[in-house]
Amino acid sequence: MIPRQRRTPFQIDCVDASSLAQDARGWDDLVERALDPHPHFSRHVLAAHAAAGLAGADLRLVAVRRHGRLVAALPYRMRRDLSGLGGHVARPFLSPLVTATTPLVGRDADGPETFAALVAGLADASGGRAWRWPLLPAESAVGKGLLAAMARAGWACGRVAAFERPILDRRASHDAYLQGHPHRARFKDLRRRERRLAEAGAVTFETAQAGPALAAAVEAFLALERAGWKGAAGTAMACRPEGAALARALFRGTDGPVTPRADLLRLDGRPIAISLALVGGGTATLLKTAYDETLRATAPGLLLEAAIVRAMHETGFARRLDSAALAGSALESLYGERETIAEIVAVPPGGGLSLERRLRLARFEHAARAEAKRLLRRP
Repeated sequence: MIPRQRRTPFQIDCVDASSLAQDARGWDDLVERALDPHPHFSRHVLAAHAAAGLAGADLRLVAVRRHGRLVAALPYRMRRDLSGLGGHVARPFLSPLVTATTPLVGRDADGPETFAALVAGLADASGGRAWRWPLLPAESAVGKGLLAAMARAGWACGRVAAFERPILDRRASHDAYLQGHPHRARFKDLRRRERRLAEAGAVTFETAQAGPALAAAVEAFLALERAGWKGAAGTAMACRPEGAALARALFRGTDGPVTPRADLLRLDGRPIAISLALVGGGTATLLKTAYDETLRATAPGLLLEAAIVRAMHETGFARRLDSAALAGSALESLYGERETIAEIVAVPPGGGLSLERRLRLARFEHAARAEAKRLLRRP
């Protein structure tokens, strides 16, 4: 007797972004109900990258549906990579403004079965090749679910590197945040710097979320970032046409569940620090910050960040602030919580080159890139 094939409620596809965008409502719905919310794989963000020429025809998405409803999605590309000895491996979609690569998984998804379907889709997407996965919040609900599903499916997984990213969950009040902060002396220092800055003129804080005010804030950010060390190093967004185009497309009004926000600190009306963020699912991801480096002694960037923390508590525009930072961020002194961000290599069964060899190659490349970045930042 031929065994009856087990029916599954899941449909797994690998599609391009335009195909998934035909189900715009379903895509937006998944972003809204994401178990670990972030903006990076939303329809708006991927469309902004495409408009700036940073997401081409090679961008694909693993899409998992359960009874027709989108329950998981991940954009990815195939890339030649040292961890595959120069051969192709799969990587989640990445750009300089993508700071987390958590798959979108609905918080109402059917637990292990949804993750098993997603992992099956990952194996199909890569054609059985390995995945090199940077910026994965490995201890988050989705990170744990993904890695557990890979282990159950016989994948070999290992960490290339990891760091702790500052995050901040909203307290009952701003006073409660201050009272419970482990580094309260930090705020005494910031108040001193704010008084010193106020001696030079009127210091004001404002927020722009739409229209001409938001567009003007983005242009001011591009100019402020280019005037600093990133401009001198050629890494400011305005140094390249596609970088400026991405900023303008990303931080503008959208009809989806992810909304832009610009916070500005002004001195006598002149912007001296600007933060650009995307807000969705109760999380504000603080993607870019620039400040007037001639005022470094008064720490305008940190003063702005402290004002954003106060605004979150007083207005409730988010339940969590994600610093979107790399290791060693100045926000470590303001944000009390940490999220483990890891780079992993994941090899499906029969994936060829051993995990250990892939990890050695990936760690070598990771260390070389870190050293290059360190030298670039050196005055």
